[in-house]
Amino acid sequence: MMQSSLIGRVARSENLRGWAMVSPTALVAILLLAAPLGMIVAFSFMTDGYLEILPEFTLENYTKAWADPLFRQILFRSLYVSALVTAATVVLAFPIAYFVSFHVAPERKSLWLFLITIPFWTSYLIRVFLWKVILGYSGVINSGLMGLGLISEPLTFFNYSVSAIIVTLAHAYAPFAILPIFVALERIDRSLLEASRDLGEGHLRTFWRVTLPLSIAGVVSAVLIVFIPTVGDYVTPQLIGGGKIPLVANLIQNRMLDLDNKPAGSALAVSSMVIVAIISVAFLWANRRYLRVGR
Repeated sequence: MMQSSLIGRVARSENLRGWAMVSPTALVAILLLAAPLGMIVAFSFMTDGYLEILPEFTLENYTKAWADPLFRQILFRSLYVSALVTAATVVLAFPIAYFVSFHVAPERKSLWLFLITIPFWTSYLIRVFLWKVILGYSGVINSGLMGLGLISEPLTFFNYSVSAIIVTLAHAYAPFAILPIFVALERIDRSLLEASRDLGEGHLRTFWRVTLPLSIAGVVSAVLIVFIPTVGDYVTPQLIGGGKIPLVANLIQNRMLDLDNKPAGSALAVSSMVIVAIISVAFLWANRRYLRVGR
């Protein structure tokens, strides 16, 4: 009798229903994501036999990777570019999300969110090519400025430069930053803002002491969603940078395919993932510490 009641409680458990609901997706994620990742980690500890990968354990791939100044330089450049893209994207996304959440009528918010997601209608590759046309030496910006007589010769600031890569990535990942911040702002109880103003706080101090702390979860999500994938972006540096400003993903591709050295490429990939994971964990720790001090 007790066993049947226990089984009945377990069957009615919300946690069990939740696990049952996500288990098919979790299984697919494990098969399609975890398995290839495990192979990359395994390859990184194997030996390159030039014609085949030898299953001989070695740390030489990692020692060579970190001893190579080119890898350290490109990894630092990737982190630098990703940090600037993340900062620019989140700083520009917050006002948009704030405007939609607080100043757009409820019946029109869906329309605004629909407009924000329009860039997803086209391929990422097409958007990158469009930015190449816009920022190119004979692109839209240079042609327009020269047509207006503002410049006498084309600007080279955006021609195969880090700046062009940052602008392109910031545009590509803007919706990924706007949406989580908007969701966090929507969850804020408006009565808290009214109470702050009733206690004599101005709009700026209310934003700094109430709105921003309550929306910090969305900001953190936006930072991680933008920072992590932009570190490993391959297409944008290849097209916008003209292959002259490689990031870490381009270096991994070179080792994996061009040089056909999968253990070396795997070691670079694993090293990059570990560095990104450390930075992400440190950011989350600093954010929790900030919230704890704020309280």
